[in-house]
Amino acid sequence: MNLRTRRWSAGVASSVLAAVLTLAVPAAPAQAAIIELTSGHVDVLDVDHVAGGSIVVRVGDDTGSTTVYRDPSTVVFKVPAAANVAVPSGSAWSFLGTAGSAYVLPQTNTAGLLWAGWDTTGVASGALQFNRVVFKLTDVQGPGGFSVFTASGGTPTVLFDSGNGLPDSLNVNRNTHAHLNWGFDVAGTYVATFEVSGVRTSNGQPVSSTEEFTFEVG
Repeated sequence: MNLRTRRWSAGVASSVLAAVLTLAVPAAPAQAAIIELTSGHVDVLDVDHVAGGSIVVRVGDDTGSTTVYRDPSTVVFKVPAAANVAVPSGSAWSFLGTAGSAYVLPQTNTAGLLWAGWDTTGVASGALQFNRVVFKLTDVQGPGGFSVFTASGGTPTVLFDSGNGLPDSLNVNRNTHAHLNWGFDVAGTYVATFEVSGVRTSNGQPVSSTEEFTFEVG
């Protein structure tokens, strides 16, 4: 075999090997694009009870011209510096930390900030026992405390607070659409894990869904 023939044979062998490796190694799955939500109406937990009896939790994104339902793993909720507020005096507000200020997405619609809430209108009447679901905050990863609360007349009602131990649970009736205050003690990235559960009326079987929600603060 002359030099030219050997080079041709080696080239063919390399091409065959490359083709075999291409076939043997599957392509990596495409990564879902991350959507950053910065202002406007959004339901952080949008709950449905779908055919077959499963609970589905999505993000209800109304920040654009039409509603888009998103997988929570593809969404980052932005909490800008404009959300930083002074913490009112008094022990009732101590859940917002000790720094004297905190970041809060308010329960009222405020220009430039997310107006964040939750929605259970997708749960049909009679589908779940007591016509309700249970929201359970099971874990928070972040640099400070995370809380969800309402406020009326200067007095807060704390619904979830990672600073005093988890899990925290709350019964939420079906057909509820509510807006709350979402609090963060300090700037940083927070990942809050919520489990939404219920019990089927038809057979007493528990059903649940667990999702992680990411907030970039400050």
